[in-house]
Amino acid sequence: MLLFLTGLLGGCWSRKEIAEVAVVLGTGVDWTADGRIRLTVQIARPTAFVGGGEAMGAGGEAPASWVVSAEGRTIEEAERYLAMKVPRDIYWGHSVILVFGEEMARKGTGIARNFFQRDRQVRETMWMMVAKGEAKDFLETYSALAKTSAQAAGFLTRMKTTYAVQVRQYAEMLASKGIEPTVTAVQVKEAGVTPGLNQETKSPPYKQVQLDGAAVFKEDKLIGWLDVYETRGLLWLKGEITKGVVTVPSPGERDKQVSIVIRRGKTQVVPVYDGGHLRFDVKVKVEGEMVEQQSRENLAKPEKTRALESEMAADVKRRAAVALEKAQWEYGVDIFGFGDAFHRRYKKEWRKLKDRWDREFARAEVAIAVEAHIRETGLQTRRAGTPEK
Repeated sequence: MLLFLTGLLGGCWSRKEIAEVAVVLGTGVDWTADGRIRLTVQIARPTAFVGGGEAMGAGGEAPASWVVSAEGRTIEEAERYLAMKVPRDIYWGHSVILVFGEEMARKGTGIARNFFQRDRQVRETMWMMVAKGEAKDFLETYSALAKTSAQAAGFLTRMKTTYAVQVRQYAEMLASKGIEPTVTAVQVKEAGVTPGLNQETKSPPYKQVQLDGAAVFKEDKLIGWLDVYETRGLLWLKGEITKGVVTVPSPGERDKQVSIVIRRGKTQVVPVYDGGHLRFDVKVKVEGEMVEQQSRENLAKPEKTRALESEMAADVKRRAAVALEKAQWEYGVDIFGFGDAFHRRYKKEWRKLKDRWDREFARAEVAIAVEAHIRETGLQTRRAGTPEK
């Protein structure tokens, strides 16, 4: 029996040494002028990630990554050509982000997305993004604080400061008739400087990755953008607010501002349908903490707090209304998942409307109601120097 079992034990026949593997951190897909797919990968340089080894930097130090591209009729073909340039076995299991160039996204992500969902190495938890420009340019950027720009973009997305979506979530939205996909929009901008010992040695600004709202899709094709303000409204209507700040005028001094940090939020979408008229009642509840005031009035008084809560509710409602207006009137697509809410409540009616849902959504009435509460005022009940009366 022991001799028989030894024959079933696995060995190291499929092992891969770290020195033989090229670890991909970021992946970009572009559409070229001659109708081919350009695959760009940002590969980690192992020595830059080892303590005491080479460090990434712009001041003559060795970079932490290597960016290389290849073209092909498919992603797999481009990878084969890429393998002729990379002197190691390409490993996709640690890729943090998947970036589609703007032209590629407008052409249709389905042309290239299938590889990343079918290959066994690739993780569907990669953050998916659309670059305003080319994905290749995005991956070639430098990060001042992270080892690589791919890691920097992944960290910015994980912080949930704006809309974020993974490859698997994008695929789920594509499979549903009750929602059209939206994806994180990114671009390359100059940001910050590296000071030297004196003003003369200060470095010029470097181009770095930056989150820039959301990309709107109809099926798998990019049709437009939401800016940062409109993206906050998208998050409110989808019920995905986790972080953020609402800045409103101080009740007694309208030229001064008060900032309130969002602690929690909840959105409920209730569809109402009588066979002809379609309405959605959207109820948003938000709680926050006042962290900064410019005015000198005592905002801890109940009447002042209620006034701030009203201003806070109005600001949230404005953001949601702007995003809703753009989705309904300009793009004509349901990016909020209202169709899924309708499907859950009206299953029989959904069978008749699902194939023309975007048209039904575009002419639907949406009533937004916001309830806001300020639970705390930070470490001070009133600003120092503010009279008690």
